[in-house]
Order: sequence, then C-alpha cells, then structure tokens
Amino acid sequence: MSKITVDSNGRIAVPQQVAREIGSRALELSSHSAQHLFLTSPDPGEPVVLSGILGELGVADLLSFFNMFRKTGVLRFYLVGGTKALYFQQGEIVFATSTFPEEDLGEVLSALGKVDQETLQKARQSVTGRTTIGKILVDRKVVTPKDLWLASRNQVEAIVYHLFAFHQGSYSFVAKILEKEEIVRLSMSTQNLIMEGLQRVDERALFLRRIPSFDLLPVPTGEKEEGLSPAEERMVRLLHQGRYDVRTTLRRSALGEFEALKILYHLLEKGAVRLEEAAEVVIDGDLGEILSVFNGALVTLFRRVSEKNSGFEQELRTFLRDLPQPFSYVFRDISLQGDGAVDGTRILANLAGLEEGEKKRLLADALSEVVYMECIAARRDLGVSESADLIRRVQEISRRVKTLIGRSE
Repeated sequence: MSKITVDSNGRIAVPQQVAREIGSRALELSSHSAQHLFLTSPDPGEPVVLSGILGELGVADLLSFFNMFRKTGVLRFYLVGGTKALYFQQGEIVFATSTFPEEDLGEVLSALGKVDQETLQKARQSVTGRTTIGKILVDRKVVTPKDLWLASRNQVEAIVYHLFAFHQGSYSFVAKILEKEEIVRLSMSTQNLIMEGLQRVDERALFLRRIPSFDLLPVPTGEKEEGLSPAEERMVRLLHQGRYDVRTTLRRSALGEFEALKILYHLLEKGAVRLEEAAEVVIDGDLGEILSVFNGALVTLFRRVSEKNSGFEQELRTFLRDLPQPFSYVFRDISLQGDGAVDGTRILANLAGLEEGEKKRLLADALSEVVYMECIAARRDLGVSESADLIRRVQEISRRVKTLIGRSE
C-alpha cells in the first residue's frame, strides 16, 4: 500500500496508476478523521457509499452485511494480482467479474472441457468491446447456450469462492440500479456462497499441506487402484496419458480447480498417486531463442530502472496482471523472477496446444508489450539522454525476433 503525505500547503501526491485511473475528474472530501481521508468523485447516479480495507472486516463479513440489509449495487475488491466485482440485487449476488486470468469465462469453459485452448485463442482474436468471448463461441457453435450459462454460473461461483483466500486488499461499494447493466443475471444465494466459500478455504488449506507446489508432477504408482471412485479412476487415467504438473492436471480434468484438487488429494492419501519433482526443461529452437533474447533485455532494463525507482518491480507486476487477452493468457501463473526475467517453462506450458508458428507469434508479441512498457519507464526514470543508448540496444531485439518468426521488416 502506497504511503501518501500531505505537504504544508495541504496538497497530496498519489501514485501514477491512481492518477491515471482518476484522470481529470473533480474529487470531493466525503469523510475524514485524524486517521483517514475519503475522497470521492461526485456522481449522484453511482455514489461510493462504503470503502475500506480487508483485515478486521473480512470477505464473509462484507457479503453478510450486503445480504442482510438487501443492498443493490456493485462491490469491488482491489487485490494483489487483480480486481473483482460482485453485483448485488436486493442483497443477493447475481453476477461477478474478475481480472484474474484463471477466472476468465474462456478459461472456465476450457476447465470444464467445453473448448480446447487452440480454439479459445483463435476466438479471442475476434473479441472486441462489443463482442464477448462467450457470444463468439456460441455463434461459431463451439459451445451451446446451455454450456455458456453453466460456465457463467461456475465463473461467478469461482470468483466468489476464491475471494475468501484474501485477507489483504481494499474494497468499495457503489450503490446503483442494475437494470442498465449488461450482465447475465443468475439466481444465487449469497448465504450459501458464504458458507461454501468458508468451507472451501479450510479444505483447500488441508489439500495444499499435502500438495505444496503446483509445479510438482502427480504420477500413478500403479498400486491401490482398486476401490477408487469413478471420478478418481478418471483422474488416474488422465495421469497415465502423460506427465503433467499439478496445475496442468487440474485444468485438463474438466472438473474445476477445487474438485480436481480434492480428488488428487484423496488419490495421494490412498497411495494411488505420488508427487515427483519436475525435471529441468531446456528450451531450445526458435522459442528458446526468442525467450533468451527477450529475457536478456528484460533483465538489463529491470536492473537499470530499479536502481532509480524502488517501486518499479511492483509497477511491473501490476502491468503484467492488467494485460488484456491474449497476453494475460501468455503470462498466466507467471511470477516475475528476482532479476526481472520471466519463467520460460511456465510460459511454454501456457502456450501448449497451439501451432508452432502461433506460439512464436504470440510469445514475441506478448514479450514485446513488456519490453515496450519497460522502455517507457526507462525514459521516464532515467531521462532521455541516459536511457537513449539502452533503448537503442533493446530495439535491436525486435529486428532479431522478426527474423526468427519469419516476418519482414
């Protein structure tokens, strides 16, 4: 959380990201004390009536409050890794949205086994401000309207359930009528979602004590496979098809993360499956060279900019989090390494299933976005003269990569 001070003239300076979001809108002081300031943008149609930070007041408390007092409006959460919005109608949650890549509707459809990743990526290229991924897939007859409705419900449930794992972050509630909102209204019980969400937090903590890392490989032992439930038998058959890490196994199961994690946990407890460390993967060929070239530039830029701007690492993490599709898909589950490089093995796992040429194009385009952002930061924090040579050397990357993926200048 950024620290802000009030100078002797009563002025405050907010972080650049906050300034960009607010823009030139006027703000008014709605509430204050010796310990807080509450500034809002005056909008009689959508007033911010509640704002705060998670901590003593948790997610369950907030949802119970809005349910008990039958509130209508949008409750937004600002969390590490993304944002979420819950839509309330008379105290009941009727819809939810999220910027977390794994909670994207396309990813939910994929996790449910309704669409493969290659088809999903091609459909995403047609997404516009007015055309959603769901409508495109239905129009192309890839999924049925019923599939889409079920996926939307699963998506909302996942967005809510995953909220209970967060104990830090902030929130705001805007009181507004939802009739004008272009949302799929679902009939859901807020109280049931709260109870299920709390239970899942406890159960998931138990599962993760047995499965400490999603990078481990679940491998069938060939023993104790009799007496398994049908769902457990299907999971074992899936594991016999190839060596996948836990993360990929959960996605390939078409069960949703929580249910698949529960089944995997029980298989481990029964001794039908064991966990192994993944062997170090050497990335060769054009993909390996593209990653190597870009990572070299990212490390150089990261080191130089971080020397001048101690908050650059968090700025970069936020940038990766907020990238639009399909780039957010490329960086799904990616943690920035200490030197500013990205994990090539994880990225290639995200690109699995695409054609080789599509992999190279998407990889180069996604990494170009990051390099471009870091070049802008370098010019901002280092100054034009100090950053000129650095940026010139980095620009050579584009020319090298274009050759690798077969593009002309």
